[in-house]
Amino acid sequence: MIDAVTNNPLSVAPMMDRTDRHYRYFMRQITKQTLLYTEMVTTPAIIHGDRDKLLGFSPEEKPLVLQLGGDNPSDLAECAKIAENYAYDAVNLNIGCPSSRVQNGNFGACLMAQPELVAQAVAAMQKVVSIPVTVKHRIGIDNRDRYEDMREFVRVVSEAGCRNFTVHARKAWLQGLSPKENRNVPPLRYKEVYRLKREFPHLFIEINGGITTLEQVNNCLTQIDAVMIGRAAYDNPYLFATVDRDIYGETKNVPSRHQIVEGMLPYIDYWLGKEVRLNSITRHMLQLFASQPGTKRWKRHLSENVHLAGADSLTVSKALSKVSL
Repeated sequence: MIDAVTNNPLSVAPMMDRTDRHYRYFMRQITKQTLLYTEMVTTPAIIHGDRDKLLGFSPEEKPLVLQLGGDNPSDLAECAKIAENYAYDAVNLNIGCPSSRVQNGNFGACLMAQPELVAQAVAAMQKVVSIPVTVKHRIGIDNRDRYEDMREFVRVVSEAGCRNFTVHARKAWLQGLSPKENRNVPPLRYKEVYRLKREFPHLFIEINGGITTLEQVNNCLTQIDAVMIGRAAYDNPYLFATVDRDIYGETKNVPSRHQIVEGMLPYIDYWLGKEVRLNSITRHMLQLFASQPGTKRWKRHLSENVHLAGADSLTVSKALSKVSL
C-alpha cells in the first residue's frame, strides 16, 4: 500500500496564489490519491496571524502537506507543531523559492548555502512532531551549483533526520532573474537528481521541474521515487484524471469533466454562504476544459458572470451547459 506522504509517487507542487484550499478541493474531484500541498506560509504569519484562515482545510483535501517558509529553528518547530494539531499529514520546508522578498527573510533557496542551519531546523521540527518533515530544494544557487554542492546539502540535512527530498531540477539565480524566469530559464538537470537517488538509495527522492505529461511521469519513475508537477497541474488539471487508476491502481471510473464541475456545486454554495467570492473558487476551474471544444465559451461565461450580484452555483451550471458532453 502506498503511504499517503512518505512513499507517494505523485504530487502537485506548492504554488503561490494557486494551491489554496479551493484549488485543492477542486483537485480532489479529479484525483483522490495525489499528494497536495498548501501555498508556502511563513512562520511569522502562522505565529502572529489568523491561523484558521491560513491553515484551515476541508478533510477531503487530504493527504495534504503544509509548506513552511522560515529560517528560525524554534519558530519552525512551533509552526510544525501547530500544523500537526491542524491534522496536516506532513510539513515541508521551502528551500527553493528565489524571490527577493523571500531572500530578505533569509529563507527559501538562499538557505542552500546554509545546510547546517537547515539541518538544525529539520531536527527542531522533528523533535516536536510525529508527522514527517520534508525538504524541497533546488539543484543549486548562483555559482554554488555543482552536483557535489547539492550532494553535500542533502548529506548534511539527511543526517539531521530528513528522509524525503523534493528536488527542483534547476538551479536558481538569486539575482538577475525573476521567480518566473527561475522556473524556465536555468536548464533542467534531471540526470543529477537521478544520480542523487543512486548515491542516497535509502532516501525518498522526488523530482520537480518541466514535467507536463504522464508519459514523462512514468519515465521519471523508472529512475526516481516520485514526481512533483507544478504549473501543468494548474494549466491542465484534467491531466490528473487517470492517475488514481494508472499510477495508484484504483479500479474506480475516471471522472468526466462534467462530473468534476457537478461535484463542485455544493461546495460553491457552501462557501458563498460564508461570503467567499465566487471567483475565488471558479478561477481555479477555468482550465478544466483546456484544449477541449467549448473551452472558450466555458471561460467566457465564467469570466463575464461570476462577479455579478447573485452569481452562484447556477452560474457555473450555465457555463457548463455551454460545453458539450
